[in-house]
Amino acid sequence: MIRLNRNIFPAVEGIYVVGGAIRDELLGRKPADYDIACAVDTEKTALQIAANTNGVLVKIGKPGQFIFRVVSGKNIFDLADLNGQTIEEDLEQRDFTINAMAYSISGGDIIDCTGGLKDLEKKNIRMVSKEAFKKDPLRLLRAFRIGAAFNFKIEPATLKEIENNAGLIVNSAGERVRVELLKLMDALKSYQYISEMADTGLLLVIFPELGRLRGCEQNRYHIYDVFEHTMSSFYHLEMLINAADSLNITRSARNALFADKKKIALLKLAILLHDTGKPASRTIDKKGDYHFYGHAAAGADMSKKICDRLKMSSREKCFIDFIIRNHLRPLSLFTLHLETKLTRKAVTRFFRKCRDYSPYILLHSIADSQAKGDKSDDAFKNFITDLMDDYFAVFKILKRKPPLITGHDLINEFGIKPSPLFRKVLNYVEDARLSKEISDKASALRLAEEFIDR
Repeated sequence: MIRLNRNIFPAVEGIYVVGGAIRDELLGRKPADYDIACAVDTEKTALQIAANTNGVLVKIGKPGQFIFRVVSGKNIFDLADLNGQTIEEDLEQRDFTINAMAYSISGGDIIDCTGGLKDLEKKNIRMVSKEAFKKDPLRLLRAFRIGAAFNFKIEPATLKEIENNAGLIVNSAGERVRVELLKLMDALKSYQYISEMADTGLLLVIFPELGRLRGCEQNRYHIYDVFEHTMSSFYHLEMLINAADSLNITRSARNALFADKKKIALLKLAILLHDTGKPASRTIDKKGDYHFYGHAAAGADMSKKICDRLKMSSREKCFIDFIIRNHLRPLSLFTLHLETKLTRKAVTRFFRKCRDYSPYILLHSIADSQAKGDKSDDAFKNFITDLMDDYFAVFKILKRKPPLITGHDLINEFGIKPSPLFRKVLNYVEDARLSKEISDKASALRLAEEFIDR
């Protein structure tokens, strides 16, 4: 049922709400964005909608492809000329049938010439025509993104056409690909669609670096090659995200960990790329065992180039780079723990080094471990979840408190001048404070003196 407020629109023939807004209305969702196709004066229509909604009108695009955008509160109305002589011609040039329906403002009826209503009922993603992907190759990726958003299946003929045209995605602008990818990663169940992207070849066209992981065998700790391990890591990460209660951490820690949806989407992308450095780093020893020394740094360097291709922001690049570059650190802590050599100070240094990235690296490490394929390592998972609780319940609270001493104290108490020594002393004392070895200024000054004199 369409529940549009028809008072927003001029009551004249030739104005149609089209695409995703109609799909969402039929699914019982409230759209925020409305695409409007006009067979009448588009600018005049936009001015009237702006007046009716107290909205602001802006003109975007270039001659022949102008869009008139009305922004009113949380709603956006994008108006464009009809693409063709009739609304049916316009709809037949769109991407998928569920997006190729229109609602006539004057008539109050749904126009469905491509079978969108039937596909919506069947939960199908189906191309409008075989030309859809040639007209806009980004639609290749959008099929999976929309499928993931609604948990719809991509019908076989459309999947086959995606496979046939996968190579065209390189003609899409990197920033457009990035937007679709992150929306896909934001879906609760994106693994199925990422897997289908791999089957069609589209994933490996977007990320050719992943193609080199196929057939790259690993050591005895893994039963999969690097590609299958990567896909399994993605699967396990998504399972952990969607079943947060399975993480034996406090509710407040869970809430804090999963509060930022964008970081969770970026974490999924990071785990997809985390082992891209393995093929170039693989060596074999005299016993026939494989090693991947330096693969984390190599993978981070490769991922930087991928992020550049996708025109990611500096913050997005830094997040992905840091996760990949440091994804082995939790395993090193666990090794120390097994050898009973792990100290409170070592844990504190990990948290200080990894800062706000700490819980995401820890979550990544659980999925990475579970994806080795032999068996679930409960000891490792329990160790990591204990670290998560420690980070939120102890470290973050202590970190908010001010340091016990500053550079002024070093000058006044010990007469030393500002130098690189300052940072070393202050870091040493801060590690002790955050490790709960000291808690007052007098103890901090004694520790500083010991460090300076040694």
